[in-house]
Amino acid sequence: MGLRAKIGIAISATAAVVAVLVGVLVHHRTVNAQLDLSGHTLDSRLQTTVQDRAAGIDTGRGLINPKDLPGPLRALVEGGRRGVYLELGGRTPYLWAATKLGPDIVALKRPYDREQQTVRALDRMLWVAGAAGTGLGCVVGLLVAHRLGRRLTASAATAQRIAEGDLGARLPRTGNDEIAQLTAAVNTMAEALAGRLRAERDVTANIAHELRTPVAGLVTAAGLLPPSRPAEMVQERAARVRGLMEDVLEVARLDARTEEADREVRPLGELVRRAVSASGQAGGQGAGAGGGTAGRGASEPDRAAAGPGSVDGAVRVRVLADGLVETDPRRVERILVNLISNARRHGAEPVTVEVDGGLIRVRDAGPGFPEALLAHGPQRFRTSGGRGGPGLGLGLTIAAGQARVLGAGLRFANPSAGGAQATVDLRGALCPEGDDGAGET
Repeated sequence: MGLRAKIGIAISATAAVVAVLVGVLVHHRTVNAQLDLSGHTLDSRLQTTVQDRAAGIDTGRGLINPKDLPGPLRALVEGGRRGVYLELGGRTPYLWAATKLGPDIVALKRPYDREQQTVRALDRMLWVAGAAGTGLGCVVGLLVAHRLGRRLTASAATAQRIAEGDLGARLPRTGNDEIAQLTAAVNTMAEALAGRLRAERDVTANIAHELRTPVAGLVTAAGLLPPSRPAEMVQERAARVRGLMEDVLEVARLDARTEEADREVRPLGELVRRAVSASGQAGGQGAGAGGGTAGRGASEPDRAAAGPGSVDGAVRVRVLADGLVETDPRRVERILVNLISNARRHGAEPVTVEVDGGLIRVRDAGPGFPEALLAHGPQRFRTSGGRGGPGLGLGLTIAAGQARVLGAGLRFANPSAGGAQATVDLRGALCPEGDDGAGET
């Protein structure tokens, strides 16, 4: 149940309880006041009747020793007191007044139905007024709850935008209540967070830029070393440093949110095969341990000869449903290369890339993604060790950033059958006139 409903129900319930309490109070006060007034009037008439009878004047208004005198009133009179009693036992209520005059009991009796009709009419009015008050309370409660809920919903939506990376999002400040204080706190938090992230991004980008020239010189110098095992080790590590520097620069560009996609219409299956080839796992005829033919240049006879389940190296490409997509091929390739490399580094073979309409699934048979990644998404410089050892967490961060530029979805999951699965959702980029196909390479 939402906050709006809770506030509306609380105000409506309060209005209903107040209406009931006021109605009960008015009812009892009216009944008591009416009985007191009627009893006082009848008692005055009784005293006049007794005085007339004591003076020998018979007005005919009094009852002498009535047999139907109520028992409680008879007992009171027999005790030497004068009293008034309301008899409600029959179909018609009666108001009695009686006193002792010598050996006789003198009493007056009159119907009390007119007063009861007045009380019933008052009760009906109280019910109508209570229902109207409760309805008005409901309307007011819903209006108040809607206004408060709308402001809180706007605050939550802005906080979500900030959490998703829109550091320029701010809430308009209105009013001086607690919600306005919450708005000010959210805006202050966003400004502080934006400042820290900008400083972090600027430092990272500046360091990478400053290292670009020395690293390029290091790679060039390593290439001039005479062939030897130490030279190969230096060249390998220099290339890794250059790759890391380029990744850091790419993360900084993605964080700046200034990247734009250069869209082209391409077959999705072709993009996937190019990505597999670029990941260093696909080759031409006869390449790889198993002699697979999953490269972009493989002919149809080659693919038919390979048959279902053919694996190129340790990467299996399955095209369940192909189609044309309007997207940035370079960025799609970058996403898939990073996902495949992550699967091979931290997962276990075989790695499968599956095309199903606009969905691309990259699966491996490893231990699965860490719980922190599933809960919070990729975090730069945070990663757990895998078969390839710990990394820096930049590969999945870049994949998520490139997916954001494309407007594509990127989800991570650990299937119940085991392993890890990353899903790239390009269904929004599918062209309706695209030709579908199915196959496996």
